[in-house]
Amino acid sequence: MNHPVQINGQPSTNEVSHGNHREKIRINNLHAFYGESHILHGIDMTVNQGELVTLLGRNGSGRSTTLKAIMNMVGERSGQIVINGHETMDMPAHKIAHLGMGFCPEERGIFSSLNVEENLMLPPNVRSDGVSVEEIYDMFPNLYERRTSQGTRLSGGEQQMLALARILRTGANILLLDEITEGLAPVIVQKLGEVLSQLKERGLTILLVEQNFRFAAPIADRHYVMEHGHIVEEVLAHELDAKTELLNTYLGV
Repeated sequence: MNHPVQINGQPSTNEVSHGNHREKIRINNLHAFYGESHILHGIDMTVNQGELVTLLGRNGSGRSTTLKAIMNMVGERSGQIVINGHETMDMPAHKIAHLGMGFCPEERGIFSSLNVEENLMLPPNVRSDGVSVEEIYDMFPNLYERRTSQGTRLSGGEQQMLALARILRTGANILLLDEITEGLAPVIVQKLGEVLSQLKERGLTILLVEQNFRFAAPIADRHYVMEHGHIVEEVLAHELDAKTELLNTYLGV
C-alpha cells in the first residue's frame, strides 16, 4: 500500500492511489479510548473516492466510536489515519473538517432557536465547491417548504435532512454519517437512500454507520462488520447473497 509523500514532516497534498481508486480515508491499527475504556482495538480500513461503505454491527461494537475517532473526537487515539492524503492523528477536529470531511452525528445538532435556513447557513464553508442552497432545496423539497420554521418545529425526518443538507452546503466531500435512518418513517428513509445515491453519483465519498441493513445493502459498495472494537469481516456488494448467513450471525438478525 502506498504511503503519502512526506514534505518537511507533512504529507503532500497528492491523494494516495489505491488500485484504480483514490483513497479518501485510510486507517491503520487504530485504537481509541474513553478514559480507561479501550473501545477500538487496532482497526484497519480504507474508503475510496466515490464509494459508499457501511460499518455494520450490534450496538456497542465500536461503529460510532470509529467515526468520532476519525474526527479526533474521542478521549485518546493511536495508529494512523490518512484523509485526502494528509496524516491527521495530530490534527484538531476543525482542521480535519477543512480537508473536506463532514460528520453527521446521531444527535443531529439542530439549533432549536434558528429556522431551517439559518441552520443551513450557519456552518462555515470548508471548500468552495459545496452543494448550492438551490440544489439542496431541489434535493429536499420539505426543507424549502419549512425554510422559515424553527428547528424545534421540524419532524425527526426533517431534522435529519437538515443535518445532512447543512454538511453538503459547506463543501464537505467525505461524509461520516451515524445512524441517519434511526426512528424515521419508511418514506423518509427511502428519500435519504435516493439522496445518498445522488451524492455517490456526484463523486462524494460516504462512510455510513447503519443499523437498517435493508436500507444500506442496495446502495453500498462494501460493508465492514464490527464486533467488540474489531473489524471481523469485509463483505463486497456482490458477496451479500453468499454471506447472508454469516452477516445474520454477526448482526443478530
